[in-house]
Amino acid sequence: MLCQDNLFAEVIESFYLETKDGLFFAVKGFEHPPDRRIAVLRYMPDATGGDRRKGGKFYRRLYHFDEQEQHIRSTYPQYLAYDPVFQTTLQSVPESMVQKIYDPRQRFRELEQACIRAAIEEDAVAFLSLLQNQAQVPSSALGITGSLLTGLYNQKSDLDAVVFGSENCRSVYRALLRMLDERSCPDLSRLDSAGMQELYEQRVADTRMAYDEFVRLEKGKANQGRFRQRAYFVRFVRSAHEEGHAYGSLRYTPIGRAAITASITDDQDAIFTPCKYLLTNVRLLEGPQRSIPNEIISFRGRFCEQVRAGELVYAAGTLERIENDQGGNYHRLLLGNFPEDTLTSSSPKAFEL
Repeated sequence: MLCQDNLFAEVIESFYLETKDGLFFAVKGFEHPPDRRIAVLRYMPDATGGDRRKGGKFYRRLYHFDEQEQHIRSTYPQYLAYDPVFQTTLQSVPESMVQKIYDPRQRFRELEQACIRAAIEEDAVAFLSLLQNQAQVPSSALGITGSLLTGLYNQKSDLDAVVFGSENCRSVYRALLRMLDERSCPDLSRLDSAGMQELYEQRVADTRMAYDEFVRLEKGKANQGRFRQRAYFVRFVRSAHEEGHAYGSLRYTPIGRAAITASITDDQDAIFTPCKYLLTNVRLLEGPQRSIPNEIISFRGRFCEQVRAGELVYAAGTLERIENDQGGNYHRLLLGNFPEDTLTSSSPKAFEL
């Protein structure tokens, strides 16, 4: 599926892009410049240390943001560009460098129709079919992302699923929560202690947190768990038309680090990527004193389902000023770009390693 203009315009969160020099990028968010897609490097060729194989070549997964940035700056600087809307330098893929577009929905259809499937592919199809049947959503709302989308999986890979459209997402989330709480599906379960430890080890380099606090925040989440003894993660993504903001209609100005305490007034968008939490009674502990954020937002799945409406929270991240075309503005706290970024319903001391 080579890049075409109409296909490139449809590329959003959870799609992958393969570049002409053999890199694989995961697309982030919905707001993109016309000729580039904001995306993060996930897989790169590595003939000596790669543990993934495709087309006779070995690849390595880059788990951490700092590692991605280091390799791009040293070897592939064409994938770093200053963005005038977000007013910062971002990882991104120019349309001219795209070799192939990977659509999660198409991948699910291909695996459904395949006569021969690997064991992990069988489990992925079974998992998505379970979600479809239990939530009563169309199969076109479901997709496969991550290493199973690109073909760079190994036998220890997770099942990375994605649901598109807000109503479909809420239906699947409710079905998942019901099955987990009622233990009605023997193949489906929450993470056990070993699974939680493994997840913690994957995340602690990018999100520093004491283990006990990590478990407290993660154990009730429905978007992650095990299916047929494989770890799964479900990403809930709105449709592009539901996001409502075309690229350039808002301008984002980073104005420094900030730490706050606040009350969560609305967590309706907590399951989505990007996730969002609305705030009240905000107390600024660190940062510009006249820049009080109205909301917390993150493009990282690890902050989904993190806190709930009515809770008093502590958060630390990048403070941004958001300006619209009419001159109005407000502030938000962006989480996920730095290991120090945190969101918890308990004391910030829990994050001291």
